[in-house]
Amino acid sequence: MAENVQLIRDEMSGKIVDEAAGIALGEGAGEVTVRKIIRALGVTNRVFYNRFHNVEEVLGIVYQDMAVKMRRSIMERFDPEGDFFGQITDIAAGTLKLSYQLKLGMNQYVFIQDSISSENFLWWQEHIREYIDLGKEKGLLRPDLDGEAMSYAIWCFIRGYNTDALAREIPEEEAVRGFRYSFGVFLDGMKEDRLK
Repeated sequence: MAENVQLIRDEMSGKIVDEAAGIALGEGAGEVTVRKIIRALGVTNRVFYNRFHNVEEVLGIVYQDMAVKMRRSIMERFDPEGDFFGQITDIAAGTLKLSYQLKLGMNQYVFIQDSISSENFLWWQEHIREYIDLGKEKGLLRPDLDGEAMSYAIWCFIRGYNTDALAREIPEEEAVRGFRYSFGVFLDGMKEDRLK
């Protein structure tokens, strides 16, 4: 029977999350333990368990923080009147750069969470679809594009490339250069002028 305990949310909760994020980014999500967190903070098990049920709950918060940072990164940069394809490529490459900054130590954990988090998946699908719709509206993308199918394909391309580049420890500059090239080829197939 699950105990219905009121958990504390205070400054210490934030310190626990920050410490877990530091361990995860430095050593990997699999290395985050209650013992490591409480040792680093100089607190007891009770301090931890008064605030969180387990390490997975803390890692879930770390993941959500990263997801929000990734989302903000794409929303802040798009100018509907600017170079559409250049901006789309910059935004997509920017997610790779941010992945290197945020996910390096949590690569596998984040990949799995992205797969099971319907909220994050739906957010990305909606916003990628908005870009596709805008491109079609401006006559830059093929009018026959299935926005739903393409937004999913773009999600998979970006996510897969990011995860693989991080896992192989490809230097960031090399990964971004390769990503920009291959994403550009991917976008070329979506351009309206390909039908002519």
